[in-house]
Amino acid sequence: MTGSAVTHLMNFSDLKLLPEIEKAIIEFGYSEPTPIQAEAIPVILAGNDLIGSAQTGTGKTAAFCLPALTLLKQHVPGAPRCLVLEPTRELAAQVDDNLRIYTKFSDIRTTLLHGGVGYGKQKQELNEGVDIVVATPGRLLDHLSQKTFSLGAIELLILDEVDRMLDMGFIDDVQRIIGKCPKNRQTLLFSATVPEAIRMLSDWALKDPKTIDVGGNRAPAETVDHAIFPVDGIQKYDLLLAMLQKMDYQSVLIFSRTKIDADRIARWLQDHKHTVAVMHADRSQKERQQALNGFKSGKYDIMVATDIASRGLDISGVSHVINYNVPQHAEDYVHRIGRTGRAATEGEAFTLFSNDESNYLAQIEKYIGKSIPRRMLEGFKYRNEADLGGAKKAARRRRNR
Repeated sequence: MTGSAVTHLMNFSDLKLLPEIEKAIIEFGYSEPTPIQAEAIPVILAGNDLIGSAQTGTGKTAAFCLPALTLLKQHVPGAPRCLVLEPTRELAAQVDDNLRIYTKFSDIRTTLLHGGVGYGKQKQELNEGVDIVVATPGRLLDHLSQKTFSLGAIELLILDEVDRMLDMGFIDDVQRIIGKCPKNRQTLLFSATVPEAIRMLSDWALKDPKTIDVGGNRAPAETVDHAIFPVDGIQKYDLLLAMLQKMDYQSVLIFSRTKIDADRIARWLQDHKHTVAVMHADRSQKERQQALNGFKSGKYDIMVATDIASRGLDISGVSHVINYNVPQHAEDYVHRIGRTGRAATEGEAFTLFSNDESNYLAQIEKYIGKSIPRRMLEGFKYRNEADLGGAKKAARRRRNR
C-alpha cells in the first residue's frame, strides 16, 4: 500500500473511531483526516502490523494514537496494554499531551516516562494503573530493571521515529524492550527512512506488516519555498539580522549545527531586541519545555535550536525556517525545512551557505534530486559577489499563509 492508494474520506466519522475519541478531536478542531491518517487508521483498526512513513507535519501522531485508543476502548485495571516508544523527551511529552487531549471524554489512562525528572510521580502513576505508557528507551529500561512494572500485558507496541532512534544509538535498547513484550501483539513502526538496519528490525519485530508511504521521504513539501543564500562565513550573522529585518514573519525557527552556536546566535539576537528561545540537549528538561511552550504561545518570536527540534515536535504556525549552517546530513535538510509549510499552509525556508559547506550542499541536492535556487538579499552589502550558480537575483516576495 502506498500514498497512491489513499482512501478518500470526507471526515473522521468515516474512520469508525471510538465515539468518545471522535468527540474529543472534533471539539479540538480536527476536521478531515490527513492522508497518513486516512490510510493508517483503517489498517491499524483491522489489527495489522504496520510500517508507516510520511513527511514531517502530516499528522502522524494522531495516525497511531487515535486507532490505539479505539482498540483499547476503556480503562482496564492492571499492567499497561500499549507502549509508545519515542527517541527524545520532547517527542514523548508531545505524544502524551496529544493523548490527554484525545482522551478528554474517555477514562483511558496514560503516563509519561522520560529522563531529566524524578521517578516519584512516574512510579505513583504506574502503581495506580495505566493503559498507555509513552516512554524514552533509557528511562523505560530503568523502570523495568527496578521492577516498577512489566510489559507482559502489552497488546500494542508503537515504535515512533525509529530512524532517529537508530541515529542516536538506541536500537540495541529498542531490541531489548521489544524482547520483553509478548510475541502475540500488534506492532506499528514509523520511520522517515527505512535503511537496512531498520528493515532487519522490522523483519524480526513485525508480522506480515502493511506498508504505507505517504508523500515520499526525500522531497521537501510543496508548500515550502526554500532557497540558498550564499555568503562569506564571516558575514553570516550580519545576513541573518538583515533577513529578519526584511522578512514578514510570524515566527522563525533557526537551526544551528552546534549547541555553542545556538547559544551564541541567541545572545546576538537578544542584544538586537529579538525575543528568543533556545533548544538544545544541554538545556535542562524544564528549560527546554519552557522554551518550547514560550515559542508555541508567541512569547518568543524566534527559537534557535539544534536538530533536537527538526523532527516530530508539534510546532504550528512557523512561518520561516533559517538554516544558519548547511546541515551535515542530507535528510536533516528535509526535516528542518519541514517545520514550516505544515498542514497545507505555505512557509519559507532559507539556508545561509558559505563555500566551505559545498560538499554538504551537494549531498542535499543529490538526495532531493534537484538543485535548490540561489538568491541574494536585496540591499545587503556583500563582501564578495555571491555565487548564484547562474540564477537570477531574486526579488523579495510575500506569500499568503
